[in-house]
Amino acid sequence: MLKIGDKLPSATVQEYVEVEGNGCSIGPNGFDAAAAAAGKTIAIFALPGAFTPTCSAQHAPGYIQQADALKAAGADEIWCVSVNDAFVMGAWARELGAAGKVRFIADGSADFTRATGLTLDLQARGMGLRSQRYSMLVVDGVVKTINVEAPGKFEVSGADTMLAQLKA
Repeated sequence: MLKIGDKLPSATVQEYVEVEGNGCSIGPNGFDAAAAAAGKTIAIFALPGAFTPTCSAQHAPGYIQQADALKAAGADEIWCVSVNDAFVMGAWARELGAAGKVRFIADGSADFTRATGLTLDLQARGMGLRSQRYSMLVVDGVVKTINVEAPGKFEVSGADTMLAQLKA
């Protein structure tokens, strides 16, 4: 499992881009997570699935609401990572009003999630392999803090915890 001091793994993830520009076409655009983190401070939070109850009602909205404060405290970017395809993540970001605040990153094949060692087996619930719920602060590609939730919990990976860690 990924731990403090580890480098963010190199894995291709995707982001659904609504507006063409900056070398990105409209639709899913793939990029390497480790390369994209180089030289930046990134608050990353991961969750089991888009449109799921805790993820939609608490986890993602907390980061969207606290985006300005997180960026004022030093985060260059905020990423929401989930094992969903880029179209689902794009639709979820639109529904939650995340544009310009949080990047919704699709890990459709779970390559990034597997590389972090933070997988969650939800096959018994019909959801397949997913990500555990966690947050981490990454500075220049290196994990500075990591907050992994116990199964079924939402206590340590929210935006308030991340904000406190950025300010520390």
